[in-house]
Amino acid sequence: MIRHLVLFKLNEGVRRDDPRVIAGVQAFEELERAIPELRSWECAWNISDRPIAYDYAINSSVEDAEALQRYLEHPAHQAGVAQWREFATWVIADYPF
Repeated sequence: MIRHLVLFKLNEGVRRDDPRVIAGVQAFEELERAIPELRSWECAWNISDRPIAYDYAINSSVEDAEALQRYLEHPAHQAGVAQWREFATWVIADYPF
């Protein structure tokens, strides 16, 4: 199994109630039902107010590297990524477990 973690930081001046952000969150919330390769899927707003904290997180898992690639290339994933590029930056980590 591979864990796929993504942490998002909203761009300066962008708020959670921005319509673009709301649409981006909805797109990510729908991925669990749209992409069969996903074995687990969690996404949520960060509740920490620490200055180093990121704003939004995805914690997911897939069976193997091939499943991860199919997930990354899936049109629904690509559409969500395109939305988030408009208002956020992010970091990822993929690791076996």
